[in-house]
Amino acid sequence: MDRTGFENLHVYQLAETLSDTIWNIIIKWDKFTQDTVGKQWINSADSIGANIAEGTGRGSFADNKRFAKIARASLF
Repeated sequence: MDRTGFENLHVYQLAETLSDTIWNIIIKWDKFTQDTVGKQWINSADSIGANIAEGTGRGSFADNKRFAKIARASLF
């Protein structure tokens, strides 16, 4: 299956790599740490790529820009 537009974006590919890396780190932590800060890191990392994808799918430049800002906030 061919990739869609957002999947070809380098920034999206980096976001997916970052998310996978964070998952691989946090999965090794003890349960208490996973349930506190670990879940927050995972949610933030996963939302970066999700917001890039959603912004691209919205169809307007304004929506894409808004979701790119949300993705950036999740990165920070």
